[in-house]
Amino acid sequence: MNYTVDNGRPAAYYFYEPDPDDELNPAGTDPQGVTIWNAWPLRDDLSADREGFELQDFESSFQAFDDDAQIKHGFYPEVVDFVKRHTGAKRVEVFDHTIRRRQPPEQMVFSKPSTEFKQQTSVQRPAVLLVHSDYTVKSGPQRVKDIVPSEADALLNRRVAFFNVWKPLYQAVHELPLAMIDAQTHQADDLICMALKYRERSGEIYVMRYSSAHRWMYFPHMEKHHALLLKTYDSEEDGRCRFMGHSAFEDPTTPANAPKRESIEVRTMAFF
Repeated sequence: MNYTVDNGRPAAYYFYEPDPDDELNPAGTDPQGVTIWNAWPLRDDLSADREGFELQDFESSFQAFDDDAQIKHGFYPEVVDFVKRHTGAKRVEVFDHTIRRRQPPEQMVFSKPSTEFKQQTSVQRPAVLLVHSDYTVKSGPQRVKDIVPSEADALLNRRVAFFNVWKPLYQAVHELPLAMIDAQTHQADDLICMALKYRERSGEIYVMRYSSAHRWMYFPHMEKHHALLLKTYDSEEDGRCRFMGHSAFEDPTTPANAPKRESIEVRTMAFF
């Protein structure tokens, strides 16, 4: 797993050629061998509020994943129902989705996300081979302000949580699976803020320093009727999971002739 060195300096990723005077401190430069546990035996006991993730059945006849408009009109409502049903949220807003497929090696660690704040954006990207969590204590609330600016103040007075719904497209995932850190096994100081530097603005996510206490889990050979519910931010500070580290990884048990991974992740914000 590609962790990040905790050297006391802020990590940063530039989406443009940085100035010569900029002090570079890239993420993902501390690869560590880890044990990754098969989570299938624990499936019924896992909770997005405790471990930070859970796997549920997602029965759907939707197949038009090559048509962006159809995904938004036909698949998004299914995702909204799925998140409401498994979280108890009163309201769920989908704000974008990503189709992930294997890309050339030089694109595999981190890849440019959408630079726009408009709702319902999508793009095709490679799998991310970097231990990270998608939002921070700052960027979570900011995302609400970006997506629903006229309602943000009122919504942020109550609990808000972000959930990614991650599932295979057409067939089981045999290579580049997604693995998650049990959120009970990482500490607050394992999280390192990484700035996302654009010329017109900056965002931020968390990358993570290595700890032998991290317990990694994954669901090998997920089928298309399965979906992971991944918590990426929670405003509550009552001891439940707020952030959850995760990463795709090269599974050494993958057969050489395994079909290439094709998956979708849909990003949502849930209001309670």
